[in-house]
Amino acid sequence: MLAIRRRRIAFYFYLMNRYFSYLNSAKEILSVYDGVEPFASFIKKYFAKRKKYGSKDRKQVSHLCYCYFRLGKSFSDVPPEERILTAVFLCSSQSNEILLELRPAWNEKIHLTVEEKCSMVDTQGTLLKLFPFINELSEGIETKQFILSHLIQTDLFLRLRPGKEKIVKEKLQKAGFLFDEFTKSCIALPNSSGIDGIVELNTEAVVQDFSSQRVGELLLPVASGPLSVWDCCAASGGKSIMLYDLNPAIRLTVSDIRESILINLRKRFNEAGIKKYQSVKIDLTQSIPNFKHQTFDLIICDAPCSGSGTWGRTPEQLSYFDENRIDDYTSLQRKIVSNTVPHLKPGGHFLYVTCSVFKKENEGVVEIIEKDFGLNVIRMDVLKGYDKKADTMFAALLQKPL
Repeated sequence: MLAIRRRRIAFYFYLMNRYFSYLNSAKEILSVYDGVEPFASFIKKYFAKRKKYGSKDRKQVSHLCYCYFRLGKSFSDVPPEERILTAVFLCSSQSNEILLELRPAWNEKIHLTVEEKCSMVDTQGTLLKLFPFINELSEGIETKQFILSHLIQTDLFLRLRPGKEKIVKEKLQKAGFLFDEFTKSCIALPNSSGIDGIVELNTEAVVQDFSSQRVGELLLPVASGPLSVWDCCAASGGKSIMLYDLNPAIRLTVSDIRESILINLRKRFNEAGIKKYQSVKIDLTQSIPNFKHQTFDLIICDAPCSGSGTWGRTPEQLSYFDENRIDDYTSLQRKIVSNTVPHLKPGGHFLYVTCSVFKKENEGVVEIIEKDFGLNVIRMDVLKGYDKKADTMFAALLQKPL
């Protein structure tokens, strides 16, 4: 019996040392990370140089860091270890082995709602500092609900392509994946779901956030007929593929400032079966001489922005964002708009989209489009995702008078 007891004690101290090791590793990583590059790429390089970390170690330490970032600007005066454990408690919905050993009383309450857990650990209202930019928010965003949503991991959303809905769902069910159906063509899975090799991405389904899919609601009324379309900030082409699925007859031009992004776009278009299109590398902050006399029925401008509506996916940006950068993004957006709107045909439509929640980047730019170019707003929406474990975006459809 004595030997068994000693083994149990030894195992207990082994576990405790391992959990404290995870905490110390997370503290070290957080002390050297400066927010310049995405944390996902930083942490990958960090672990690549340190072979002592096994796969479980990497997963545990990464999780601690991401939870830490989700607290944003709140609890800044709390020691790092306590801040990390507080974050893990607030961000977890299932029993956590680290909390089980280091904060068992919290672990017993892990299934409470985020709001209930906040009331336990945040008696001073510190969490309101999590997102300190509330005075900049677009109209209609519920402040408290939006703030607390940053403590919850966003889902992985798939847009099922026309005619592929049934086969994709059957493949996922056969592979044992659980998913929620938002619409016939939109499903959500846990963010960590590894669906590569199960679903043919871009051919059968496109990884596309729920709110990004909702942009199709604005496109649907104007997407009929052989339209000439310019997706001017196309990035990897998700919205172009969505528009193609709504209307395969479009004459499509796509552009981006980054050739590397266009290479990825062409690969995705090939997988999606889009063959007829023009792709051009363009800096939209400058004049566009090769487009001098070209006009379009529809221009999609998914403008570069703060990305503040997507910080649930990249919480490190919430921690490091400087409010002064909002004006920088707004200036960039105005330059892009001023160089693209003139290429709209009379009677044509201009779709302005951001993944920002800031009014200056959203309604503020739309006001400029109305005032300086005489376009009329047909529809303007904040596409709320914070109540659905999704991104929050902004979209406005405008029309040029005949």
